[in-house]
Formats: sequence, C-alpha cells, structure tokens
Amino acid sequence: MKKHLSAKTKWLIVIAVLLAGLVTITGAVNRGRPGESLVQTALTPFRSAASAIVRQVERYYDYVFRYESLQAENKELKQKIITMEEDVRTADSLQRENERLHQLLGLMEEHEDWVPASAYIISWVDSSWKSAFTIGKGTKSGIQVGMVAITEYGQVVGQVTEAGPNWATVTTVLDSALGISATVASTGYNGVVEGALATGSQGLLRMNYLPTDSVLRNNDQVLTTGSTVYPRGLIIGYITDADFDQTGVAKYALLKPAADLDNLEQVIIITAYENQ
Repeated sequence: MKKHLSAKTKWLIVIAVLLAGLVTITGAVNRGRPGESLVQTALTPFRSAASAIVRQVERYYDYVFRYESLQAENKELKQKIITMEEDVRTADSLQRENERLHQLLGLMEEHEDWVPASAYIISWVDSSWKSAFTIGKGTKSGIQVGMVAITEYGQVVGQVTEAGPNWATVTTVLDSALGISATVASTGYNGVVEGALATGSQGLLRMNYLPTDSVLRNNDQVLTTGSTVYPRGLIIGYITDADFDQTGVAKYALLKPAADLDNLEQVIIITAYENQ
C-alpha cells in the first residue's frame, strides 16, 4: 500500500487528520461557553474542508484497495489459465500415446516374431544435407546400429546408424545415404528406394532401377521386399511421379514417404525378427 501513496497524498492525509482533530477539540472546549455560535460559525468552513479531504482520501484508499484486489485476481486467473493449458497439453499427449500403443498392439499381433523397443525423439539433426534424429534409448535397451525404425502403423522411418548406452541416431528414409530394396505392391516391380535430398527433391523419395516398360500409377504403394535389416511388407511410400533416368534405359519413380516425418514424436525400433 505504501508504495501507492505519493508525497502530496500523504500531506493531504496529515492535514485532514489535523483539521478534524482541531475542529473536534475546539468544539469540545467551546461547548456551552459564551460566543459558542460565533466559534461554530468560524469553524464551519474548516469542517467542510476537512470533511471533503477525508472523503477524498477514503475514495483514494477504496480505489487502491480495489486496484490491488483486481491485480491479485488477474494474476490468479493467469496462473489458472497456464495450469489449464498444461493440463490440455498433457491430456493430448496421453491420448496420442494411447492411440500409438493401440496401433502398435495390432501391429504386434500381425507380426508375433517382432521384438519392438519404443523410444521418444529428443532432438533432430539441423542440416540441409542430412535427415536424422536422436532417440532417448540405446544399447541398454537392445538397440543396435543397423536396426530399422518404424511407426506404429508399420511405416518405415529410417535406420539406426549410431548407438550409445542410452541414445541412438536414426537416419531417416529422406537421407540419400540409405538404400532400401523395395517393390511396387500392385505390380511387383522391384527397385531401390533412396532419399531424394541429393537430387533436389526435398521431402520425397526416389525409387531407381525400375524396368523400362513398367507401368506406374500415382498413389501406388511401395513396400520393403525383405532383408536382414528391413522385414518384408513395411510401407515405404506412395508414388507421386515417374520418368526415365539419364540413361533412358531404366525408369525411376518419386515417392511421398508413408511416415509423417514432420510430426513424429515416437518411433518403434525392431530389435529382432524372423527373416522370411
């Protein structure tokens, strides 16, 4: 409160108190004495002034009290809003995790030979020529270099390329360093899928070595053929375009990755499976 009172206001309060006291004392002293009416008449302006000052001070105090009360209420409401926003974010995160676990359960029922290890993404590699991220689990959780990372929907995310005790680096399918044996699901055409970063096709994959006479359609699904790294039937992406390569002998196709890499929070590392 004290910080709200200016020097001028303090003097007004002092004068109001002194005037009120003076009027009270003088009235008491002169009550019942000759000339009382004359004294009362002389004091009337001072009483009016003192009363006006007192009322003004009371109004000022009321304003200060209301201001501080509103300020405290505003602060409390802001804190409640922050808490509510945090609760909403937590609820959304739990709901997404519940959906992921539900999807993963269905995936594991289809592939009983898979041994999965789920891990959250903790950081992304900031580079225009490399696509990779770090997860918060490593060799202590059975994760090794060369293992495949997928989503709960069985979509290929990438491959583990580095691993420590409690961390691992996953290079994504967008990186040109990876090559995945793949097949077009509807026709059986085989090829190799690589990231298209090196060719300037940002956010896309490239399926090379397709037959010259291959007929490719947009949205055709491309799957893994199966290897020691990638189990058979994982979804790599969907064809968006096709053309002949520089030799004019073979075709290539551009693919949109099946996994939504921009919104990944968690991945599944397949630590073991039966290669069919």
